[in-house]
This record gives sequence, structure tokens and C-alpha cells, in this order.
Amino acid sequence: MTAVQAVRTKSRPPVRSVVGRYPVLVALIIGALFMVLPFLIVTVNAVKSPAEYSANGPLSLPEGVYLDGLKDFWERVDFGQKLVNSVLISGSVALLAVVLSVLNAYAIGVGRIKGRTWVLAFFVLANMLPQEALVYPVYYLSKEAGLYDTRLSVIIVFTVIQAAFGTYLLSAVLGQFPREIIEAAKIDGANKWQVLWRIVVPVSRPTIGVLLVFFFIWTWNEFLLPLVMLISNDNQTVSVALGVLQGQRLMDATMTNAAALLGVLPAIVFFLVFQRTLTRGIAVGAVK
Repeated sequence: MTAVQAVRTKSRPPVRSVVGRYPVLVALIIGALFMVLPFLIVTVNAVKSPAEYSANGPLSLPEGVYLDGLKDFWERVDFGQKLVNSVLISGSVALLAVVLSVLNAYAIGVGRIKGRTWVLAFFVLANMLPQEALVYPVYYLSKEAGLYDTRLSVIIVFTVIQAAFGTYLLSAVLGQFPREIIEAAKIDGANKWQVLWRIVVPVSRPTIGVLLVFFFIWTWNEFLLPLVMLISNDNQTVSVALGVLQGQRLMDATMTNAAALLGVLPAIVFFLVFQRTLTRGIAVGAVK
């Protein structure tokens, strides 16, 4: 055996390890199909006519593209306004919750405040509370403050809720932040705000990006509190509009699928746009 052949033999992975990867790959493909298949079925049925759906069932391919269901649902619920409300609320909550989480985590993780363990325990407890337990207190306080049936009230509530989780996560990350870098910045004359915005935030940007994506999608999918807090049609979100209209039984099967497609499509687009940010943040967390 020559030296080149020996090197090639050593560089090849063992046959058992290669064969052992196939079951994992097959399982991942099957799992991906189970996740994608419902979305494909909804998309197919959203472009069918009611007569075609009744004749051929939900699993048949459409004979043509029927967009009246999408158009009727858009006009019936004023989907453009609902979309603006959801984007405004979800985007505002994501940005404000990230900023509040960074400030809290900087004080707890880097500042090492007294009783940080009890403070973190409080945030964990607040994050574990079911929303059903928050409905009446939030409703009563918003009524007293004159914020009931306003988008601002929902933004404030979900900013606090999401920031509880963000504070807990970022505190663990910033607690491992190298103290030498912070001390070097202080020696160079940087104050606490400069250390936070010029050193800590840029280094923690991948984790912050992950929180931003999660906060947006989580707030987009919220239903219970917006249903209680937003009773007028002009302030309702997409999820509330879908639930209310389905409860009124004003839609056929194809329009229901069209509504589901329009409701989930913006969140999917947002996820695809920030997919690299999410992947980079998870990879950095895994390396750490």
C-alpha cells in the first residue's frame, strides 16, 4: 500500500458511521414532511372553489386557481387593517422586550446586583404564569388606566411578558461575559452605558437576534389576551379576526383555508427573512 493510498484510507469515514446516519436522515425527512404537509394541504385548498372542494375532497389537486376565497376573506374582515395591527403590535413588542431584557440582564448578569438569584427566580415565576391568570388583572388595570381596547395596552402587557423570558435567558449569557473585556473598557474611560452599548450588545448580537425573532413570532400567535383586550374591529389582530369570524360560521371550507394561509404567511415570511440571524444565534450558543 502506497503512502497516498494509506492517507485516503485514513481519511474515509468508517462504513458503520456512514450507514448509521441513514436512519437519522430518513427520520428527519419524515418529520419535515409531517410539518410541511399540513401547510401544503391548506395552500391547495385555499385556491379551490367550494364546488370543487365538495366534489373532490380536501386531498385532490385543484383544476385551476380560484382566488375568490382569498379575496372574499380579505374584504370581509378588512385583513389589511388586521395585518397592520399585528405587525405593529408584534414588531413593537419584539423591539421593546429586547431592549428591556438587555437592560435587566446587564444589571443582573454583569452588574451582579444583590439578590440576583431571587430576582431571576421572580422572572422565571412570572414567565410560568398562565395567561388565564392574567386576564382579569390586566383587564381591570387597563380599564382604570383608560387603555382598554387600545393597541398600546396589548403592547405593554406582552412587552413585560416577553421581557421576563428574555431577562432570564440573557442574564445567563451575560453572566458568562468575560470580565477582562469590561475591565479593559473601564480602564480606557468607558462608563457603564458605553460598556453596554459598545461592547456587551455587539458581542451578544446573535443571542439578541434570536430573541427578536422569537418575540415577534410568539406575539403574532397570541390569541387570548388580544381577544379580551381588543374588542373593536379596527384594533383586532389577525389571530383574533380568524377566531371571531370562524366562531360566527360565516366561512366555507375553502375560505377557512384561505384565512389560515393568509394568517400564517406573514410569520413564515418574517422567519425566512431572519433565518440566518436565528441560525447564527443558535450556532453561537452551541459553541459557547
